[in-house]
Amino acid sequence: MTSEVVVIGGGQAGLAAGYYLRRAGLDFVVLDNQTHAGGSWQDYWPSLHLFSPAEYSRLPGWPMPGWPNGFPPASHVVDYLRAYEKKYELPVRRPVDVKSVHRTTEGYRVDTDGDSYCATTVINATGTWSRPFWPSYPGLRQFAGSQLHAADYRTPDRFVGKRVGIVGGGNSAAQILAEISTVADTAWFTNREPRFLPDEVDGRVLFDVASDRARALAEGEADSGGVAGLGDIVMVPPVKDARDRGVLHARPMFTAITSDGVTDGHTTEMLDAIVWCTGFRPALRHLQPLHLHTGKSGIVLDGNHVRDEPNLLFLGYGDWTGPASATLIGVGRTARAAVDTVIRRRKVDQP
Repeated sequence: MTSEVVVIGGGQAGLAAGYYLRRAGLDFVVLDNQTHAGGSWQDYWPSLHLFSPAEYSRLPGWPMPGWPNGFPPASHVVDYLRAYEKKYELPVRRPVDVKSVHRTTEGYRVDTDGDSYCATTVINATGTWSRPFWPSYPGLRQFAGSQLHAADYRTPDRFVGKRVGIVGGGNSAAQILAEISTVADTAWFTNREPRFLPDEVDGRVLFDVASDRARALAEGEADSGGVAGLGDIVMVPPVKDARDRGVLHARPMFTAITSDGVTDGHTTEMLDAIVWCTGFRPALRHLQPLHLHTGKSGIVLDGNHVRDEPNLLFLGYGDWTGPASATLIGVGRTARAAVDTVIRRRKVDQP
C-alpha cells in the first residue's frame, strides 16, 4: 500500500498530526497498535486525572468537552480522543503492529504484522507507554514479594493491609503513593528530595512556562530551566490529601533488594510489595533497521526531524521533540510544525 505520509501511532500525537495532514490535503494513513481509539490514556489507572481543566487540554481544532468537577479523569480523555478521531474522519487503521521501517529509493517501507506501506514521509508518534523502564538493583530477582511497574498499576485493592514501597520522584509516584497509602502502609524512595510545585500551579502554568523557555532559548537568552526549574510534582487534590495525612515523606534510595525488603547497606526496610514509578523510554525498536545517528541523549534530531533525514519526523516525546509536546495542549503546536516541515519538503522534492 502506498501513502504520501505514514503516521506511526494513533494516540494524541498521531491524531494531532492527522488533523493538520487532513487540513493540508495530503494523502496519509495512521497506523495504531491499539485495539480501540484513545491512545495510552485507556491503559492508565482509573483514578488518574489531568493536571488542567478540560478547556486547557485540547487537541487542535476542537475543544475537549467540559468536566464539571475539577480536572477530568483519564476516561474523559479517552472519550474525547475517540470522538475527535471520528469527527475529523482520520484514516486510522488498527490494530496494526509496526514491525520495522526501511529506506527505499522513494522514501520508506513500513512493514507491519499484516501489510507493508510505502511512503515518502514517516511521522513517528509511538510515545513511551509501551516501554516502561525498570532500573537494575542487586537482588531484584530474589525479592519474594510482588513487584509491578506504574504501567501495570490499576487500583490499590491488591495492597490492602500490606507494607508497600513506592520508587520514584515524579508525578506518577506521588499519585500512586497517595492512593495506595489509603489502604496500606507505604514507604517512598527517591534518588533526591522530591520537589513539589506550588499548590496553585497546574498544567496551564506549566505549558506557559515551557513556551516561555522555548521562546527565550530561540532568542539566545539564558536558560531559565523551564518546568524543571519549578519542581517535579503537581499538587493535584489526591497528592494534597496525602500531604495532609503526612505520608509524603521520601526516604533516600536503597542500594540493594533482599528477599523481604530493601536495604541501604546499614538498615533493611521490610516490604511486601514494590511499585516502580521509574518512567518510560521512547518506543523506537521498529526504527532499528535505519541505523539512525545517535548521541548521548539518543537519536539526534534537527528540530522535529532526524538529522540528515528530513522526511523522518518525531512527534510527541516531550522536550526532545518540542516544549510540552507530550501533553494534550502542547502537542498541537508541534504537530503543526511537523506538518509544515512535511509540506516544505514536499515542495523541495517535487520537480
